[in-house]
Amino acid sequence: MSKTKMAASLTAALLTASAAWSQNMSDSFFKSEYMPEIHGTIRAKYEHEPQIDKGRFEIRNARLSVEGKIIPTVRYKAEIDLSDEGVIKMLDAYVRFQPKEAWKLTAGQMRVPFTIDAHRSPHLQFFANRSFIAKQVGNVRDVGAAFSWTFGKQTPVTIEGGVFNGSGLTNQKDYWTNNYNFSFKAQTLIARQTNITISCQKANAGQTNVMMYDVGAYWDNSRWHIEAEYLRKFYAHDAFTPVNAVDAFVAYRLPVRKGLTSISFLGRYDYMSDHSKGGTDELGHLKTDDPERHRLTAGITLSLGKKSLQSDLRLNYEQYFYAKNVVPAISEQNKVVAEFVVHF
Repeated sequence: MSKTKMAASLTAALLTASAAWSQNMSDSFFKSEYMPEIHGTIRAKYEHEPQIDKGRFEIRNARLSVEGKIIPTVRYKAEIDLSDEGVIKMLDAYVRFQPKEAWKLTAGQMRVPFTIDAHRSPHLQFFANRSFIAKQVGNVRDVGAAFSWTFGKQTPVTIEGGVFNGSGLTNQKDYWTNNYNFSFKAQTLIARQTNITISCQKANAGQTNVMMYDVGAYWDNSRWHIEAEYLRKFYAHDAFTPVNAVDAFVAYRLPVRKGLTSISFLGRYDYMSDHSKGGTDELGHLKTDDPERHRLTAGITLSLGKKSLQSDLRLNYEQYFYAKNVVPAISEQNKVVAEFVVHF
């Protein structure tokens, strides 16, 4: 064989081996447990308020997240909402040390471990609009460090807690404090159907410290979900009247074989007394940012996808009840809501 033919044969062999090696490496990477996972949630909705005879289209969330492992004991997550009612927000951004599935230590910005409903991701919500507990009273994301420990096989118990700046997500750089916030949450699952959760949290409303206490429970047997939760919020130095908030609902899921995966029928009652987020009046006193209200919600959810590729159409009607002298905010009135949710 001539030197030219030998060189050509050797080159072809090397290219073939290189291609095979590259393909094996590529297949190995994409099948590896270290391959990042990408998830997303998009919620498009339309709301109509009969009292003012007006409506609006809205992208409630366009949320993307990436999470994975660096080594078996070190994990990470970064999540951003490209459109939270038209605003870009960085949500979760943390690293996690997890030597065992039973316990983990997390540092970064995250949802503070507190309540049941406020801790649900958008695609796991039962209704198009969140409860007052999840939206106004107990909704907190912050920067800090948190731990979680799960124990017990027959009746698992999870204990979570953390220490946080109290700065929120957008005021980190020049925020120095000796008045940290904290939270504690404990929950158990009885007979794989009944969850009982208790939690407390120190937070702040403007410049005022607040303490919140929450207790809730739900029963779920894959068709029925029955849940109730109560939150009590205290303001330091009696700066504002303590707030009471209630969320109670029932959902029944009917499996369907053709076209849809299920149809769910839902009903909810939730309540919030006068609530202050920290706004002040001309005298510097805390003022009512959210006036007392009751709400009844009826809904139907048509589920089109599966757990990993979820698609839901939520149809809700919300009836609000205010005191006679209250002028409600334009977005907090009786409304019909149609929301299309996809999660991947």
